[in-house]
Amino acid sequence: MSNILEAAKAYEPPQTKNIADLKKVSVNTEIVTETFKTKEGEEFTLNLIEVEGVKYRVPTSVIAGIKATLEAKPDMEFFKVSKQGEGMNTKYIVVAL
Repeated sequence: MSNILEAAKAYEPPQTKNIADLKKVSVNTEIVTETFKTKEGEEFTLNLIEVEGVKYRVPTSVIAGIKATLEAKPDMEFFKVSKQGEGMNTKYIVVAL
């Protein structure tokens, strides 16, 4: 049993990571779309996968990259995503494994 002080020190707010944080992803990983609200109350949706209990965001450009890669390599089973840039200037590259 722990006290509030110990719980507060151990607390980490839930965060959604990015698919580029993973070293390897299966093309058979289940993807879901979830809707969230901004502080202003506007809704937005994200494509998410869950790996070992952690949610990872999958940008639409990554899905498009996977599609293009599958057209060139239809038997692809695994891939990784490289991320370049930050914010609105972020680019993702899908690499077949």
